[in-house]
Amino acid sequence: MVVVTTIRREVLTLPAAPLGPDNPLPALRPLDETHRIEERDKRDLPRDMARQVGYAPLHSLLPVPVRDGYGREREPRRVEALVLENDRLRATVLPGLGGRVASLVHTPTGRELLYRNPVLQPANFALNGAWYSGGIEWNIGATGHTALSCSPLHAARVPAPDGGQMLRLWEWERLRDLPFQVDLWLPDGSDFLLVGVRVRNPHDRPVPAYWWSNIAVPEERRVLAPATEAWHFGYERRLRRVPVPEYGGVDRTYPLNSTYPADYFYEVPDGRRRWIAALDEHGHGLVQTSTDLLRGRKLFVWGAGPGGRRWQEWLTEPGTGGYCEVQAGLARTQLEHVPIDAGAELTWLEAYGPLDAPPPAGDWETAVRRTEERLDAALPRAAVDAAYAAWRPHADTEPGEILATGSGWGALEVLRGDFKLPGTPFAEAAVGPDQEPWRQLLRSGSFPGPRRAGPPGPTLVAPHWRDMLETAPATPLTEYHLGIAQWHAGDRAQAVRSWERALELAPSTWPLLRCLAVADQEAGHHERAADRYAAAFDDLCRERRDEAERRDEAERRDERRDDERWTAATAALGREAIEALVRAGRPGDARAVWDRLDPPTRARGRFRLLEAELLLAEGRRAEARAVFDDGFEVADLREGDERIGQVWARVDDGELPERHDFRMRPPSP
Repeated sequence: MVVVTTIRREVLTLPAAPLGPDNPLPALRPLDETHRIEERDKRDLPRDMARQVGYAPLHSLLPVPVRDGYGREREPRRVEALVLENDRLRATVLPGLGGRVASLVHTPTGRELLYRNPVLQPANFALNGAWYSGGIEWNIGATGHTALSCSPLHAARVPAPDGGQMLRLWEWERLRDLPFQVDLWLPDGSDFLLVGVRVRNPHDRPVPAYWWSNIAVPEERRVLAPATEAWHFGYERRLRRVPVPEYGGVDRTYPLNSTYPADYFYEVPDGRRRWIAALDEHGHGLVQTSTDLLRGRKLFVWGAGPGGRRWQEWLTEPGTGGYCEVQAGLARTQLEHVPIDAGAELTWLEAYGPLDAPPPAGDWETAVRRTEERLDAALPRAAVDAAYAAWRPHADTEPGEILATGSGWGALEVLRGDFKLPGTPFAEAAVGPDQEPWRQLLRSGSFPGPRRAGPPGPTLVAPHWRDMLETAPATPLTEYHLGIAQWHAGDRAQAVRSWERALELAPSTWPLLRCLAVADQEAGHHERAADRYAAAFDDLCRERRDEAERRDEAERRDERRDDERWTAATAALGREAIEALVRAGRPGDARAVWDRLDPPTRARGRFRLLEAELLLAEGRRAEARAVFDDGFEVADLREGDERIGQVWARVDDGELPERHDFRMRPPSP
């Protein structure tokens, strides 16, 4: 047989908002994740589910930075893509943006099987901020959209099990310190994209794992799965078992029948084949199936209410249809994590393809049975198991042509741990400027000083790095990073002592003062936190001014990058300082910080909302109301964040304007 599957490079041009710089302030505060449930709900869960809900939930984003530097002004941008194609399917993958499968086209019919977003608009849905909608995404790390949503992955060609070509994506997931790979291939003549996934634990201790493959599809579908019950989670943070398809007198398997955004985690019985399908009124659509390890199946809906509709508009451009998500994961629900034993790995195979089934309307059991019969005819369960068995020996095959490059964090960890990870090379050559100080710490036992003034670089918090920092010479920068690692470990008193020691000798005090201010806030000392924030912002402005004055001609070549880092630091610290000062009842000091922010920062939607709050604190309600009249968009508005509505209620007694209505739950009684 002649294998005709190809992998080629392609450049897409999309209206896109630039990602901008990462937030340079370490994420010291507890993780802001909406998927939490009340203790009363945990008592009614099955025993294994309750255990996994309580197993190692993520409490901190460290060492990952927050990505909040994006805006909403889109312009045409070139996006590197890798295209896999056989004579039946064409898959377009974005290796620089989390390895997202942006498009999956059934070429004989020309049907796009996924919801393909025509724009690239970051929004605050990932664990660490920037995320975008559409396609198939690979979520690893912890409950939520992966911190790698907008990050580059390594990519290469690898021989496929059938002798053709396979696209391998791999990276080092930093929240859990786990390497993973995603192998995609299209067997010759197949209507199904096959995806082999491996998550490895190279450590000498068990590590919690999380994986959900999220597939965006048009919402004018009926979603089918082999289940008669589901676990419903809404943004009221309640988890309850509900019947399928009808709940509350409404058939919830049609996404537009719900009013508010919600998750439905299907209770697929043990022994049943794992699959989920989204079919239009004629029975055409997409089906996803897998080997049994990937046990969970889920439907996410935005709902037909004003908040869900507003979010759908927010994530794309006018005139684009809406979407829902069908998903598959390692546990029943996304509130759970599962352990990977020391030195072990988790592997499975997924398949994505078109399905033509009888129209799905009507009786649920009949629709599920007919759909599963068509799936069995198109791709028998035994064929999926056989494809998995054929792939497993190829998972260790070393990559051939490198097609894209990810981060250097995996290379640093492999260098430290001397890990052997066949099939996913993390070459030392990938170590870059962000990792270099840590490589020097590893080799010399000392953390190098900064090359120039500016925000401190990225930090690491794992126990092995903390141990190295504790034995390194106690320079101010070493103590800064050590304090962050101690904070992450829960030793807050020792973290404060490290930062206070560093203050005595540090030429740059604002990073340390900011850390101490957060510690004060977390301990309830809001007045002292306000003092430290004010002093930190004063020091940052002085240091930024001094650095600009002392640059020589050679250094001015790096001026644009340095200015971007300084601007990001000034905006991030200024925002936190203003919020702390307003909370402490010091609007005059908050205004002094506001006046030193540059005009482009003050014009950003997040800061326009902050200005309205500052005006309210100053007793200028009419001027705060005028901020809303002028209009603004908070580009980094968080999923589930109700702050805009709360501020609006303080400036106006009327209904929240539609353009600001992002509410994802019913009003509180």
